[in-house]
Amino acid sequence: MLNVNAVDLHYGAAQALRGISLDAQAGKVTCVLGRNGVGKSSLLRAVTGRHTVTGGTITLDGTDITRLSPAERARRGVAYVPQGREIFPLLTVEENLETGFSPLRRGDRSIPDDVYSLFPVLRSMLRRRGGDLSGGQQQQLAIGRALVMRPKLLLLDEPTEGIQPSIIKDIGRAIQYLRGLGDMAIVLVEQYLDFARELGDRLVVLDRGAVVYAADRETVDDAALKRALAI
Repeated sequence: MLNVNAVDLHYGAAQALRGISLDAQAGKVTCVLGRNGVGKSSLLRAVTGRHTVTGGTITLDGTDITRLSPAERARRGVAYVPQGREIFPLLTVEENLETGFSPLRRGDRSIPDDVYSLFPVLRSMLRRRGGDLSGGQQQQLAIGRALVMRPKLLLLDEPTEGIQPSIIKDIGRAIQYLRGLGDMAIVLVEQYLDFARELGDRLVVLDRGAVVYAADRETVDDAALKRALAI
């Protein structure tokens, strides 16, 4: 599905990513862990095309997307839930969801039933403005908007940040359900190790823009994982 191969990324003279490689497969959750400022969000910006890489390649379903625009990547099935959610506060919940229509063909422009079954609160708040929702509700809205795009690849940037525990559980159940469908690759950037350990099929730890530890769920060495996170 997704292959990131030896990717470098710079912000001016500062190098944010250093030869990063990782894979994300359909029906699997790849968790990217690490302290603040180690390159986790930069990795997602590279995959979405929000920032142009300076080396390496990114492929989706075997097609090189390294130089494609963010809009073209979205049309190919890349959906992104950014840190901070970035919903439109003056649009209604329904209008926010409909912004996910933009990469779709006209005949596909409908809100999937899964959005409301995973996040029932959204159906009851369709006419409310996005800015009037709580932080947790806004996070559910941001994930729902991404699902409207019918993505092949779902990128989630710290979806549990600042969210109350009950909604964290809802988000976890939603990720498990989406994984179980088997047709979507999920990359989850996360700070909370317990949440990542519960959901991740593969765990990848970054430090200073590079991968310092990676293992599948079955082969994770907890001591090595915690050492990598403490670097």
